[in-house]
Amino acid sequence: MRKTPRGYIKVLEERQKESRVHFKHQSTGLALAEILEDQKHKSLYMKLAKKYAAEELIKLARDVASRRSVKNKGAYFMKLLTDEKKRR
Repeated sequence: MRKTPRGYIKVLEERQKESRVHFKHQSTGLALAEILEDQKHKSLYMKLAKKYAAEELIKLARDVASRRSVKNKGAYFMKLLTDEKKRR
């Protein structure tokens, strides 16, 4: 069963209660780094989580993670995010 972004956020909130993560943007940023397999840039993802809605970011990250042909998922995620924000 595939989790929805809203369901994923609920799981993150539960983890946040049990860990040393104090803010929602921290847990969202860590989840993005985990989804995109890009632990090196987790602080960047935390900053993005402050600026954008967590549900949108997680949905986009899961889309990118499902594409097996993409080698650098973090860079591709950033490209899609900036393209999407330019359109708005």
